[in-house]
Amino acid sequence: MVEEDIAKENTEDVVEEAAEEKKEKKQKKVIRRRKSKKEKERPLTGAVRLAVESGKVEFGARTGLAAGLLGKAKLLIIASNTPSEVKTKVTGYAKASQIPVLEFEGSSIELGSVCGKPFPVSVLSVYDEGASNILELAKKK
Repeated sequence: MVEEDIAKENTEDVVEEAAEEKKEKKQKKVIRRRKSKKEKERPLTGAVRLAVESGKVEFGARTGLAAGLLGKAKLLIIASNTPSEVKTKVTGYAKASQIPVLEFEGSSIELGSVCGKPFPVSVLSVYDEGASNILELAKKK
């Protein structure tokens, strides 16, 4: 019986160690890359990319409207070519929920490219900024 108890304890230890190793592997590693001339000019571009890679964000106008209405997001970023109806709704909901809104200087295709997505992104909702300084940029503007 003593041998069975020791064997159970050993297997429990092994299972716990394996679970800890899985948690360590799941954590995303942020990879820094060289900045282009445009990114050096616009600090928002690098901050958006870093927030997408290391934080929690969602893409799209519908999720942006919902996040603004419910007040769940910390920041909303709108592309410059987003339709005026969507812009007014998103900014109105964000003001009501006291969420800062930034306008991305590029088009929705450029915003999608900065986010690393192969599709246009008109509204980006930031729930967790991760390792980026995007909320500090929002406070400055």
